[in-house]
Order: sequence, then structure tokens, then C-alpha cells
Amino acid sequence: MHSPSSQRHRSSGPAAPTEFAMAFTSTPRGARLARLFVSHCLDSWGHPYASDVNETLTLLTAELCANAVQHGRVPGRDFHVRLTTEADGGPAFRAEVSDTRAERRPAVTPPADPDAESGRGLLLVAALADDWGVTDRRSGPGKTVWASVSVIRPPAK
Repeated sequence: MHSPSSQRHRSSGPAAPTEFAMAFTSTPRGARLARLFVSHCLDSWGHPYASDVNETLTLLTAELCANAVQHGRVPGRDFHVRLTTEADGGPAFRAEVSDTRAERRPAVTPPADPDAESGRGLLLVAALADDWGVTDRRSGPGKTVWASVSVIRPPAK
């Protein structure tokens, strides 16, 4: 794990930009730490651990990080996690996980063996995210898999 490359916390209202970005080792431990950091950031940004937004984004991040470690790993290269707010069309969060394997693009396919213990991660991502996709990595070789989740605010009383 490396120190945060960018971390800003602002609580001046719903339009305030919020971002967390960090590199993690391409190991199961790195994936677990990334999940914990995202959950902690969301909690500190006003979305408690037990909230739907926190639980959904934490699960999405866990699945994307597990895929980066299992399918996108290049020895000696880290994967990167970025969590941001989006304001287009209403408040939303976007989780991005980048790795250096450009040739291994994810696709949603059901597992060949229905009793298999793995192979359902992107099915979960597709089911839980409001939108998701894959883009070329901005800073170097590889890809970024992202998922966004809308924040539904309770009606004002």
C-alpha cells in the first residue's frame, strides 16, 4: 500500500467535490485494504457504514479490486482505486479501479458451472451499480473499471 495520492474532504454541502485516490499492492491484502479505505471515506463523508450507499459502494469496490488482483495483476505493479462524487444528473459516487493489464477486458458472463465459488463478481457489479464500464487507463497502460451509484437523499421534512 502506498500513501494517498490525493485525498480531499470537504463538508460545505452536497455540491462540494470529494475524492479519494490511492495505490494498493496487487494482492488479496491490498484488495481488502482498498475496500476498508473506501468504506471509511464514505463514512467520513456522511454516509455511515450501515447505510445503503456505503454498503453498496464497498461491495462494488471489493468486487472490482478482487478482479484487478486476480485478472489484472502484473507482478510488481499496483492497482489504483479512486472514489469521487459526480454531480451530473444528481448526486452520485463513482468508484474506479485501474490495473496495468489492457488486454484483459472484463465482460459479464454467467459462470460455466452454476456451483462454482467464483465468477459472479461482474454480475454483482452490473446488478448493484446504476452504471458501469471499462475505459483505457488515463495515466499509462492498462484499463479502468468503474461503477457509479446514485445517492438518493431522503425528502426534506
